[in-house]
Amino acid sequence: MEPTIFTNDVILAWLKYFAQNVDIDLAKLQILDITGPNKNLIPAIASHRAVLVFTDAGHPDIFYDMWNAELGDCDIWYNEGSDPTGPVKHDKLSDMINRGINASAAMLIENPNARMSVHVGMENSRFTCGSVRYCCREVRAVIMNKIDLGDRDNVCIISGESIAVEAALIAVEGHVAAIEYNAEDRETMKENIVRFGLQNVTVAESLDDEAFAGLPVPDIAFIVASPKIGAEIKKLAAMNPNMRFVVYTLNFDLLNALPAIFAENGITRTEAIHVEVLRVNSRSMVEPFPAPWIISGEKN
Repeated sequence: MEPTIFTNDVILAWLKYFAQNVDIDLAKLQILDITGPNKNLIPAIASHRAVLVFTDAGHPDIFYDMWNAELGDCDIWYNEGSDPTGPVKHDKLSDMINRGINASAAMLIENPNARMSVHVGMENSRFTCGSVRYCCREVRAVIMNKIDLGDRDNVCIISGESIAVEAALIAVEGHVAAIEYNAEDRETMKENIVRFGLQNVTVAESLDDEAFAGLPVPDIAFIVASPKIGAEIKKLAAMNPNMRFVVYTLNFDLLNALPAIFAENGITRTEAIHVEVLRVNSRSMVEPFPAPWIISGEKN
């Protein structure tokens, strides 16, 4: 367990302090210590009506970032100083955007607009517009189902920007390595990281990038197939003999090549599905979307 300044005794003291000063149901409270790595503050607030946040000094833009994430309606309960004593202050987040945090402390954040669930298959309009052409949300929902992430999983996403975002929102105690070969796609991915307030995503240029080498070994890999897929699977399978793979492709030749690539690396195909989405718009016109194959596999 990583050392923290917010021990159990300290957390209990803050819980008692807010329970005595704020009308809050502690049974429904989410606790988040953002002094450690990979702590997604903004997604936690967006998906919980009450979050007790423990933070250290050195977050000058914390409230401004929450404001940019459309959390301005949140109520903030806090005090002056680092100890759970003294009067409680209460402000709207929209009134605190120019403030920072200059001491370790706790604050209680209430979000009346919280969505109390993980949102899988988000609308494409929520992602940053840039160089990326996102798959439709229905296909993304199927992909996330096949990836089947846990909150502590480490995952490698190759050329799947929106998948990396949704994976990061689920694997809150894990890490997402987003491999983007294209420089413009890397910038779009970084913009999405800022947009969603993600702290558990690292963008790398390739599997040989030094940034990737220092990351936790992935448990799962999602790959948008390209001519590099043979080398990608070989390298990833060597890193973790128990890695699971989910591959997305629209290319018939790559689809046909995949069984041999799996066999060369001791991977058994567990499933192959074809996803076709047809949507009827408001003018009663049928809108077709790309219909990919999604192939899952794991080591023998």
